[in-house]
Amino acid sequence: MKIFYDFDHIGEIRNAVVTTGSFDGVHIGHKVILQRLKKLAVEIGGETVLITFHPHPRKVLYPDTAGKELFLINSQREKIHLLQKAGLDNLIIVEFTLEFSKITSIDFVKNILLNKLHSRMIVIGFNHHFGHNREGDYGELRKLGNSNGFEVEEIPEQDIHNESVSSTKIRQAIQAGSIQKANAYLDHQYIIMGLLSKSSPTLEEIGFPCYTLRIEDDCKLVPPNGVYAVTVIGDDSFSRAMCFIRKNVDSPLDTLVEVHLLESYGSIEGEVGTLLFHKRIREERNLTNPEDLKKQLTIDRNQVDELIF
Repeated sequence: MKIFYDFDHIGEIRNAVVTTGSFDGVHIGHKVILQRLKKLAVEIGGETVLITFHPHPRKVLYPDTAGKELFLINSQREKIHLLQKAGLDNLIIVEFTLEFSKITSIDFVKNILLNKLHSRMIVIGFNHHFGHNREGDYGELRKLGNSNGFEVEEIPEQDIHNESVSSTKIRQAIQAGSIQKANAYLDHQYIIMGLLSKSSPTLEEIGFPCYTLRIEDDCKLVPPNGVYAVTVIGDDSFSRAMCFIRKNVDSPLDTLVEVHLLESYGSIEGEVGTLLFHKRIREERNLTNPEDLKKQLTIDRNQVDELIF
């Protein structure tokens, strides 16, 4: 996957099949759009393109209201990782600014989708809006397509068990610790990626050596405090693990995420690890006595070990 950070250094993209959006979570609805992009690109001998934004538009447009409390399912690194796994050809990450937000929908289509990318086909999700004040929609795209020689397709809304899927609903599930529900919406495990370092000796002294994973983005959505069953993927390792989360509400970057591996492959200190979340085992308990803590962690480890994942 090729990654670009502006529209001026892209070069030639063959028969571009384009979509646009935040794609936070790269959830099942996003994947349906990406699969359709790939199918259409194969049919016309083209390449798939996603135009996405950083920071999230709400962070820029509503910094004191809707954007202030917005936490995202994916960090930038995680979104790139998931899009690459999905088989996208070209990712354009646009710096979203107040100036960019003032581009009209017609100018966005003509100056960017047509003049910069020479788009052959444009695919959008259900009820997608774009351009200044979200004035652009599927109907306008169809009109512009008819007069400018490109095709437009709208993907229907996706649902799981008759419940519509959205990034907002996934965020709510994660915030509630409902990892399995979030994973069903996502169609993959919720992930956290970050640099791994050796943890403090406190847990090691009672038989539970851990690594600490550093949160990279202050608006990264982290599940509530507690113990979780996870898989830890390093450079050349793959281990089941239990994960301890203790959130710092005032400073998200100082949230403590520790993992105790059930299998050992040597040290993974200094590697960028990927945590795949499977299930919340329990809420946090304030156990200060080392023996009580050891007994509880032994119970937790046995629970994680009995899970099939």
